[in-house]
Amino acid sequence: MARLLLIAAVLIGLAPAALAEPFKVEVVLAPKESMKLAFKDGSKHFVLLVRRKGKAKGDGPFDGASVVEFGWHDIIPGVAGDPHGYLVVTTAGGDIAYLKWSVRAVFLSKPDGAPRLADHGFWELASGTGAFAGKRGVGTLTIKPASKTDRLFTLEGEITPAPGA
Repeated sequence: MARLLLIAAVLIGLAPAALAEPFKVEVVLAPKESMKLAFKDGSKHFVLLVRRKGKAKGDGPFDGASVVEFGWHDIIPGVAGDPHGYLVVTTAGGDIAYLKWSVRAVFLSKPDGAPRLADHGFWELASGTGAFAGKRGVGTLTIKPASKTDRLFTLEGEITPAPGA
């Protein structure tokens, strides 16, 4: 009976959406190029334009993919920030997913009172080629320091065919 339902779902085009599995990947992105605007008003406010690269590890369609960040990080240290940009995810087979992302950066306190940056936001599949063409996707994104220069991006979410596809 389950096999008949699956065959019926495939025939009416519901199977791809029904079979979409939530996934999670992590990627440590290391800077390759950057430009920084440092405000000279005593606020420590800065804007960092950065291109970083890394390799995704986890499960789902991005596991093992090469990832390039094109980011705009507008930060007021100790207060908050609004980083956003695009991730270009390229699978071993050459399929490309263009992910538009945005996070809200908020400075919280560690137990000792020192500041701790928390970056939480979302990503959306903006476009793609190959396996990502005609697909829709969305999920959450967190960014944490992996070293003084590298950042750990954690993406969770799902990708399905576009409605009506």
